[in-house]
Amino acid sequence: MPIELIGMIGSQEESRSSDSTVHVSTASGISPDHIAKFARVHEASGFDQVLIGYRATTADGFAIASYAAHYTKSLGFLIAHRPGFVQPTVAARLAATLDQLSRGRIALHIISGGSDADQQRDGDFEDHDTRYRRSGEYMEVMRRVWTSDEPFDYNGEFYRFAGAYSQVKPFQEPHIPLYFGGASTAAVSVGAEYADVYALWGEPLAGVKERIEMISEAGAMFDRIPRIQLSVRPILGKTESAAWKRAHSILDKLGRSPTPRDNAIASAGSEGSRRLLEYADRSDVHDERLWMPLAVATGAAGNTTALVGTAEQIVDSLLRYYELGVRAFLMRGFDPMNDAVEYGQHLLPLLRERVEAIDKAS
Repeated sequence: MPIELIGMIGSQEESRSSDSTVHVSTASGISPDHIAKFARVHEASGFDQVLIGYRATTADGFAIASYAAHYTKSLGFLIAHRPGFVQPTVAARLAATLDQLSRGRIALHIISGGSDADQQRDGDFEDHDTRYRRSGEYMEVMRRVWTSDEPFDYNGEFYRFAGAYSQVKPFQEPHIPLYFGGASTAAVSVGAEYADVYALWGEPLAGVKERIEMISEAGAMFDRIPRIQLSVRPILGKTESAAWKRAHSILDKLGRSPTPRDNAIASAGSEGSRRLLEYADRSDVHDERLWMPLAVATGAAGNTTALVGTAEQIVDSLLRYYELGVRAFLMRGFDPMNDAVEYGQHLLPLLRERVEAIDKAS
């Protein structure tokens, strides 16, 4: 299977100040022109799809995907979606409708919720493990809605339906891909059983190997193993020294003082964040160019680890993850629009070429 390359788009512009970025908030939180341009840039750069993130305060991802799909031809849209606020039967029909209208360009990333505070903004007060169990039922119901030829009943811990059915089915067969992430034991159990793709943050090679083994072992219990996606933030330079200079400039211009590492680890909002901060506590750099200080400076809030180097060096690092079993990479920069262009010029074509050579040789 070819490698999958994923970018990320947002609903409003980010301006560039040297090598750092500053969010430019519009009154509405939406810039239609930016959404269209950002999507077209990713398509022209050779990305397969783009993630549309989810926070309790930001624009709706389904609407953004629908709008961006109108301005693109082949780019896919990976929509982050949180269970608990919409019934899975409703969400399944919404996604299937959009998949038909876009001719098969929709995927869903199921976000169980690592931040209690953000969940509670939308009225969800369930605890961590309960949210993950709910996500499992949610994915199970959606998949049945997409694939069932007849109405079905369902009686679970969180959802109950009588005669659930959808006339609209996804354009993709057998169904829309379900992506999923989480570093806890509860997450691994659910993701291994229900997800098509399991997303990991950018940990050192040894940590990713450990995580893949855990997911594979759990998946074997259900006679299935999800594909693996890894998220990293490449920082490119024409030379290695230029790349490291750029990386330190980004850190300097974040405008935040790094939290003491012991305090940051103790207050981490999720198991994934805690793991990143613990790796950062051991060393600033792992495996030659996986750089951790940005995770510390931001509290490891999401995809915050960087690969630093020339395009050739970063591809070498990505291929080491590929050899462990990673088959999809989510890559976004700190200067999002310009970095997407740069990745398309230097990073993505070389990565695809090297992966194709490895696959032919195997």
